[in-house]
Amino acid sequence: MEYRMQSLEQLENTVAQVIAALNGRKKLLFYGEIGAGKTTFIKAFCHALGVQDTVTSPTFSLVNEYLYSTTPETSAKIYHIDLYRLDSLQEALDIGIEDYLYDDNYCLIEWAELLEPILPTEVARIHITPMEDSSRKLVLL
Repeated sequence: MEYRMQSLEQLENTVAQVIAALNGRKKLLFYGEIGAGKTTFIKAFCHALGVQDTVTSPTFSLVNEYLYSTTPETSAKIYHIDLYRLDSLQEALDIGIEDYLYDDNYCLIEWAELLEPILPTEVARIHITPMEDSSRKLVLL
């Protein structure tokens, strides 16, 4: 599926459409150049699920964890992972990436290219491309 966002005001609606199109997939891989809008989209995604905390880029911590309510009595986690600073699959394995990939929580990963050999089959790939008119093209695979 392809979406076009002309402005940040359209982000909330696009996020809702993407959530509906995921069909239960909770492992989301984000692709795009620096400044494409991956973290901005992830912030909106987390807020759409009900995260109350401030969502920030985990560039230096590698993994940020957020909670959101699934029912009034229960909550679930969202893992936001940024692998930009990693150079190899082994480094990802050393931080326990498989634990995040194979549990039941949402896992939103920026710069996921080096994980290709170990990815679960049911992942969603989200490519974000800045366009010449400052809009963003988002492709969900």
